[in-house]
Amino acid sequence: MHKIKTAVLISGRGSNMMAILKATQNNDYPAKLNIVISNKPSAEGLKKAEEFGIKTVVLDHKTYKNRHEFEKDLDTHLRSANIQIVCCAGFMRILSPWFVERWKGKVLNIHPSLLPKYKGLNTHKRAIESGDTIHGCSVHFINSELDSGKIVLQKSIEILSDDTPQSLSERLLIKELEAYPQALKKIANELIHSKQLNKSN
Repeated sequence: MHKIKTAVLISGRGSNMMAILKATQNNDYPAKLNIVISNKPSAEGLKKAEEFGIKTVVLDHKTYKNRHEFEKDLDTHLRSANIQIVCCAGFMRILSPWFVERWKGKVLNIHPSLLPKYKGLNTHKRAIESGDTIHGCSVHFINSELDSGKIVLQKSIEILSDDTPQSLSERLLIKELEAYPQALKKIANELIHSKQLNKSN
């Protein structure tokens, strides 16, 4: 079975990365995790990925003179690994229009709100303060505008009367860990299908 070569970009503990990694261990899953890249040398997710034999790379953004130099290196690593889909999973760097354009339609992100609601930060607090009864997460493509790319998949949960931003975040994480592997599966299958169609035409 052909599998779509995937990279995950992280900055921290790598919980969504691990959900993707575990999904890709299944023989019938259409994507393979080839590389995990972090902009933070201390990211816990690096160690977790290494334990599964996944190649890891650290590109410490603090050692680069500007964002473009950092992204040029990131682009080089992704291309040398023949990556077809990039998943940002707790990656705390905003990608420039230059990078987004080079990887147009190939970069996914997960955001803790039901987009287009609550783009940016503090989504749980904003949902509670707005009196919402439903909250959720969205897996979407990254484009040049913050949290505005095409939505692939969303999952929702009820906001409870005694929820705090912390408790809401913890309950939503369970849905995030389901959503990202499902969204990647959907996009990978579409990619494989389109390649097969192109071959038959």
